[in-house]
Amino acid sequence: MSFEHLLLHIEQGVARLTLNRPERLNSFTPALHAELRAALERLRRDDRVRAVLLTGAGRGFCAGQDLGERSVAPDEGAPDLGESLEHHYNPLIRQLRELPLPVVCAVNGVAAGAGANLALACDIVLAARSASFVQAFCRIGLLPDCGGSWLLPRLVGMARAKGLALLGERLSAEQAEQWGLIWRCVDDDALADEALALARHLASQPTYGLALTKRALHASADNSLDEQLDLERDLQRLAGRSEDYREGVGAFLAKRPPQFKGR
Repeated sequence: MSFEHLLLHIEQGVARLTLNRPERLNSFTPALHAELRAALERLRRDDRVRAVLLTGAGRGFCAGQDLGERSVAPDEGAPDLGESLEHHYNPLIRQLRELPLPVVCAVNGVAAGAGANLALACDIVLAARSASFVQAFCRIGLLPDCGGSWLLPRLVGMARAKGLALLGERLSAEQAEQWGLIWRCVDDDALADEALALARHLASQPTYGLALTKRALHASADNSLDEQLDLERDLQRLAGRSEDYREGVGAFLAKRPPQFKGR
């Protein structure tokens, strides 16, 4: 499968997905949406893939929506932005969050608007020291989408979420790490190597159990303690029946490195 606006490379269990519209800071168009969703669906079904690494080409990660496709002449009717969310952004975020693979995001430059929230929807986010996050929606009269209004309060608390969303100020990668918005800020020249090493590490782990861990953590935001305890019971039952669990215990008892297969 070839793409026009996306690069896909699979090696050593890691699928590297690179948003590839550098001349437009990898901003979203319907074509990029379609390609990214098609790629994620392919990776879900590819037994070679144990982890995903998402990044952007050029000097930015993703500037959000390509507003060049949203310009409206004075004599035209108002666009239905809800339709764009319904058909493009919302399915993408659901697909990304439900992917039964660990997803590492390497933010190599500005992540603005939907681009910022796309990164935050990934499982582990690394950002270059020169990178930044901007909830730019308020600058053009919109509200955070692409899951931003749900993610931000859960990641940094309501006070900081409101500050980011209502002011639209640029947040540095270092501050994002201090606030718990991302996992780690790294030097620019180390980002690609560290992100790839992290993705390769995850690909070598018991990824079936990691997928169940993701399910449990995602559900915890809306579950009561009793509901979460029941979910842990049910998911642990599945994990205990997996080949990876048997391999992990066997390797521990035999004092040898485990060889996980994600099953």
